[in-house]
Amino acid sequence: MATPSALLSMSKFISPFWGGRLGNTVKVFGTTLTSHRSKTTLTPPPAKYGGRHTVTLIPGDGIGPELLNHVREVFRFSCVPVDFEVVHVNSALETEDDINNAITAIRRNGVALKGNIETKHTMAPSVKSRNNLLRTSLDLYANVMHCQSLPGVQTRHKNIDIMIIRENTEGEYSSLEHESVSGVVESLKIITRNNSLRIAEYAFSLAREKGRRKVTAVHKANIMKLGDGLFLECCREVASGYPDITFESMIVDNTTMQLVSKPQQFDVMVMPNLYGNIVSNVCAGLVGGPGLVPGANFGRDYAVFETATRNTGKSIADRNIANPTAMLLASCMMLDHLKLYDHATSIRNAVLITMNETRLHTADIGGQGTTSEVVQSIMRYIQSKGQLTSDL
Repeated sequence: MATPSALLSMSKFISPFWGGRLGNTVKVFGTTLTSHRSKTTLTPPPAKYGGRHTVTLIPGDGIGPELLNHVREVFRFSCVPVDFEVVHVNSALETEDDINNAITAIRRNGVALKGNIETKHTMAPSVKSRNNLLRTSLDLYANVMHCQSLPGVQTRHKNIDIMIIRENTEGEYSSLEHESVSGVVESLKIITRNNSLRIAEYAFSLAREKGRRKVTAVHKANIMKLGDGLFLECCREVASGYPDITFESMIVDNTTMQLVSKPQQFDVMVMPNLYGNIVSNVCAGLVGGPGLVPGANFGRDYAVFETATRNTGKSIADRNIANPTAMLLASCMMLDHLKLYDHATSIRNAVLITMNETRLHTADIGGQGTTSEVVQSIMRYIQSKGQLTSDL
């Protein structure tokens, strides 16, 4: 069991990690951002049915179903006032009925927690990524992840604290491809001024809210002078309205080298869609891997929470060895978004104490613990703190 001094040190760690302070005023990044250009905010849906919230749950593929079952187990144990509307999406089907049902459910509930849905490259070109359809249909334009070194996890680099803001709806993920002549395929990368300004504004507003000092725009404008040139121009335009925040730009290939050489130089990073996919995976690897980092997708009206790197983990599915940390932390971000701060703090503290003090680790970060053992340890810690719980 962690000592009082250990808990104090953990409090100092948890506070900067999640961008707020412990207790009833914790705020997850992105939930209440206000733009100086437009005063619109993403407001969570109100509770229904005696203070309970309904959340869309999409199990996805691979390790998604088992990890989300553990989330439900922890929520039940902790008496979290959330009811899940489960919507299954079959990635093997070519029809879009399942994903359309999921999108409708998210529109109804306003919030979702999901596992990653496999995108099979062997399927017909007309079959679009279900994950991409969900993000574009709901205009979830900002993908946000926070990569920070965990004291209980051994990694090559220490003291990493990077927030990545990825444009989530266009770029190379526009799903516009055609074969102009036999053997020649054109894939269209779409960059628009409106969406580039929007994501840059989000990044700078977030940086100011969290007391960050620098924003780095990642691009390839030396080659894609029009597309990435427009993105970079928009970032510079927005940066001019934030004189208190240092702005720099960096070419994407140099960015990846700098990340693995000296990641501590980065603070907040903003980038188009594909670069965001690459950089977020690199950063997750720097702090211990995909099992540790949660992610969120925000739009004007909806929010969807998931693991940051969006991999299905098919090779370790149903073996009770997957790391539950990222999914549990994603669920805590969701609880913060719903303003269930006490529940979010209780579960998050238990997850991080298990990771950093108890050091019960799964195999992906060098441990021998099973998924179930880690979850049981988390629930025991919650119970030890005198929280209202059901039986173990």
